Amino acid sequence: MSFDRLMERIVEVQNPTVAGLDPKLDYIPEFIRRESFAKYGKNLEGAANALLAFNKGLIDALCGIVPAVKPQAAYYEMYGWQGVRALTETISYAKEKGLFVITDGKRNDIGATMQAYSTAHLGVTQVEETCFEAFGADALTVNGYLGTDGIEPLLQVCSERDRGIFVLVKTSNPSSGELQDRKLETGETVYRLMGERCESWGKELPGKYGYSGVGAVVGATYPQQLEELRRELPHTFFLVPGYGAQGGAADSVAPAFDQNGLGAIVNSSRAIMCAWQKESCQEEDYAEAARREAIRMRDEIVMKIGALRLP
Repeated sequence: MSFDRLMERIVEVQNPTVAGLDPKLDYIPEFIRRESFAKYGKNLEGAANALLAFNKGLIDALCGIVPAVKPQAAYYEMYGWQGVRALTETISYAKEKGLFVITDGKRNDIGATMQAYSTAHLGVTQVEETCFEAFGADALTVNGYLGTDGIEPLLQVCSERDRGIFVLVKTSNPSSGELQDRKLETGETVYRLMGERCESWGKELPGKYGYSGVGAVVGATYPQQLEELRRELPHTFFLVPGYGAQGGAADSVAPAFDQNGLGAIVNSSRAIMCAWQKESCQEEDYAEAARREAIRMRDEIVMKIGALRLP
């Protein structure tokens, strides 16, 4: 099961964090943009090339520090098909470097359409007699609010291809409570019910370390809910956004972890990508600045939760 592979890598590097690759041109050093625009022009092609060059530099610097990266699809789609190509090449390059790749796409649909999303991001696409990986990520974030009809196609692909999914449960954004904190007639919150669905769906994808292939997105900005859900969802692995730029810190994310220091992986995007700007270092040092921030984040969290070990 894919999250078994992720946990093994987390323990190997002693780091329960994932670097978000959500690039904007404003985050990219001027020397990279200049080279890309000189080659392709100040257009979508040039922008996409800059994204890819930036990402490759980050991946090279981070691959021995973090176990995983998480590209957010929207930051590539905004540059058209050229940006989508950069996403595909980013995923491929990260996997070549031994990184686990989580595509943050928050996909949601039913039936044949959800099957198509599943095939695109986690499966293989058949063209006549030959099959190809369109994107080839190890895991995908999904929206479960269409119910089981939107999840079942993913479960089949995950089982066949050793992939995983992270279902939105309690997201990190300020207005998440408008829906997710609402109480049902039973007195149970919507996010708690969604978490219970993750436990149920996960029974089809059991893992050898106690966590299934159906994970949950639970934000670092809500530590009390993190603690509650960790207690109530013993077989659900968490993806924890909201660390760093959104305000989450080691104290905030600590409740996500079990007694072995497992059960969650914490995402940081802007704090890592833009570390060179925060440090005011030379732009050519952007990748090493990202590495320094990733190490700082790792050390801060591990100091709080202790050594990581497989059960």
